[in-house]
Amino acid sequence: MTSAGRAVLAFEDLVVDFEVGGQWQRAVDGVSFDLRQGEVLAVVGESGSGKSVTSLASIGLLPGNARVGGRVLLDDQDLLTAGRARLTEIRGKRIAMIFQDPVNALDPVFTIGFQLVEMIRRHQPDLDRRQARERAVELLRMVEISDPEQRLRHYPHQLSGGQCQRAMIAMALSCDPEVLIADEPTTALDVTVQQEVLDVLMALRRRTGVSIMIITHDMGVVADVAERVVVMRQGSVVEVAGIRDLFARPQHDYTKALLAAVPGADRPDPEPGRDHDRAPVSGPAGDDTTPPPLEIDGLVVEYRGRRGRRVRAVAGVDLRLGPGEICGLVGESGSGKSTIGRSVLGMAPISGGDVRVGGVSLASAGRAQLRAIRSRIGAVFQNPAASLNPRYTLGQSIGEPLLVHRGVRGAELTGRVRALLESVELPAGWAGRYPHELSGGQRQRVSIARAIALEPDLLIADEPTSALDVSVQATVLDLLVSLQQQFAFACLFISHDLAVVEQVCDRVAVLHDGVIVEQGSCAMIMNEPTDPYTRRLLAAAPVPDPVEQARRRQTRLAGVFAS
Repeated sequence: MTSAGRAVLAFEDLVVDFEVGGQWQRAVDGVSFDLRQGEVLAVVGESGSGKSVTSLASIGLLPGNARVGGRVLLDDQDLLTAGRARLTEIRGKRIAMIFQDPVNALDPVFTIGFQLVEMIRRHQPDLDRRQARERAVELLRMVEISDPEQRLRHYPHQLSGGQCQRAMIAMALSCDPEVLIADEPTTALDVTVQQEVLDVLMALRRRTGVSIMIITHDMGVVADVAERVVVMRQGSVVEVAGIRDLFARPQHDYTKALLAAVPGADRPDPEPGRDHDRAPVSGPAGDDTTPPPLEIDGLVVEYRGRRGRRVRAVAGVDLRLGPGEICGLVGESGSGKSTIGRSVLGMAPISGGDVRVGGVSLASAGRAQLRAIRSRIGAVFQNPAASLNPRYTLGQSIGEPLLVHRGVRGAELTGRVRALLESVELPAGWAGRYPHELSGGQRQRVSIARAIALEPDLLIADEPTSALDVSVQATVLDLLVSLQQQFAFACLFISHDLAVVEQVCDRVAVLHDGVIVEQGSCAMIMNEPTDPYTRRLLAAAPVPDPVEQARRRQTRLAGVFAS
């Protein structure tokens, strides 16, 4: 990595307060650190630690209810005292920012080309539109977007998440900034797309010498690209260290806890702490003729596309879950993972093949049978804020399945809801609260409580931890495994996070372009994959080990496949 030089951006005793309900709440409390020339600096911590607020303060993008103290120095100029005109000149030209959600950060009513050209001409008014368009094509080519001339005509919704992120990077680099702030640039991206985005950032750093401050909660990303790390907790900096020192010899208890929560971080051997060679948790007693909780035979799912064309999302999938088994379904976005889960839940069409739950075919079941089947399936979705009714109390959300499918009412329903809240380690007295009063991890616990309310035979968990901090993620995973052992349900665990799958699953099926390319025990898939696509997924997944990540990156740069 490039050796870092002088400080180009420095935070000195930064304080940020927000006025909420007539009272000032402190979000950032005396933060001091610097970003050096040509350096990649990672700022890590859980949600609410003040990472993003610190970065937004540096470029004057905090909301109107914020007050700021201390200093933020770009070279020798204090950005906190710079006027609006000066900040407008600095933003984009000297400091650029890549936001967490590129799809929402891009304007949906304008093409990528229009937005990129306008950004270029705003900061380089001497360029005419033709010259700005040529520069836009050059930038898209620089961030490795294929066919850039054509992509300029596309709208954000016509690009994948990774392509939108690359377009955001191109915009950020359009004026050759000295500092690039990347706020969770790889969150919710597949491991292969994540690797590609990080490779683009590192290549640009080598080519242009830009200083990069990357804000993330993914310690694998930190191990892959950072040279130094700033650890924040509750608005304060608790530790600053070089990358290898931080992972090998963390000093602060919070840093140690953060690293310990990373899936696979504390396991020296390649197999996870859970014994994958053991038999799955036993399900309900039954003889050998008892049908399995889930059987998928030749499943085909097609949607109607533009001009009446049929788009095939799943192309002949076979999968079986035994009683008490947790099977991971992994693959990139668009591979068909969630579509399979939605088909089992009756939320996606079954165009061909069959799905059987407890031996009953969903394709041929009548309305009464479908209602009975659904009472045996629980579901936990990726975004609990979207899957919980904001107008329902927690008690109403958790109790609804019991009311609808079992007719439980009154004191019995209240007692069951209180017991379910306690089973997911939330206070029973929270039944009267609303989802917006909870954190993301707490809302996900409520979703799990609702999913197990009917003691299902089968649970569909669709990316249940992808949007959570590592420590919250670890708690939710431990809870899910504990409940699975208690209730012995089978679980289809859909995820793109291979470390998470390795931690909780007995078996893994790898999906690519709607087809299962490989399946087997978790240990076999993780340690001895046979399909090239599986090997590529495993190679792309960052591990919380800077030495190993440096070896992988060097291997990739040398053009040799890293296994």
